[in-house]
Amino acid sequence: MPYAQINGTELYYEDHRTPPATSISSPAHTDSPTPANSPVPTALFLHGWGTSAHAWDAQTAGLAPDFRLVTVDWRGCGRSAHPATGNTVAANVADILALIDALSLDRPVLVGSSMGATFALEAALQAPDRIAGVVSVDGSGYWPLEGMADQLAELRTGLATDRAATLAAWVPTWFGPAASPELIDGTIRLTLASGTHIDALFAEGALPDPRHTLGGLTVPALFLHGDLDHIPAEVSRTLADLAPQGEFHLLENTGHMPHQERPAQVNALLRTALRQMSPRAALQP
Repeated sequence: MPYAQINGTELYYEDHRTPPATSISSPAHTDSPTPANSPVPTALFLHGWGTSAHAWDAQTAGLAPDFRLVTVDWRGCGRSAHPATGNTVAANVADILALIDALSLDRPVLVGSSMGATFALEAALQAPDRIAGVVSVDGSGYWPLEGMADQLAELRTGLATDRAATLAAWVPTWFGPAASPELIDGTIRLTLASGTHIDALFAEGALPDPRHTLGGLTVPALFLHGDLDHIPAEVSRTLADLAPQGEFHLLENTGHMPHQERPAQVNALLRTALRQMSPRAALQP
């Protein structure tokens, strides 16, 4: 299994590389296939709180033939180490940037779901020269500081007193009607298996308010949001308006996890975004 020692923490990752002799685009996807020796657009996928890189299985299956895709279980989650310290936004952003260097990723697009979108935006603000763009999939944005303040206080108490029951009640609300019971049950199991130390990310004041910083974002940013998400779509729409190169897209009939509920729709949007945000796109006439 591939692991990387990143900032003293063992992180599990998977690197889905396009074979060098394979064109990144087939005629079915574009009118102008890219030559095989062109740089391959790269994406680094960041899952949401408590889950794992398995959340992106439909994306790696659908997009890996055309792109280099890297998925990672961030610290405290999935198959990565579960350290008692460093479970902060800043530490996770540092992990992302160090992993980019360790794997020699050429200005990847960061694709983040929920809290993973928070990490992605913060990393792009910190190191825009090393990141080509950001795709936020139902990012929580400023909502935990406003609309979820009371809920987060109750959640912290519930996780500390009866974690299993709290997650069994909360995780199903992440999904819309397109999600199967098997998907929901599997997500509950994944979240239970992650470390309790990641609860520190829900501490009061632990999450940044991106409204104060997004005006300085110098890379393109696409904000996707399910219309049935418990986080209002207006959150992503607001962030897209604040980002100088922001774009918003509403996904219909899906909840907080559209990449799992509506993978074909999300993959089509990702395919376009990866091509447009890739460093090689700037070199094309």
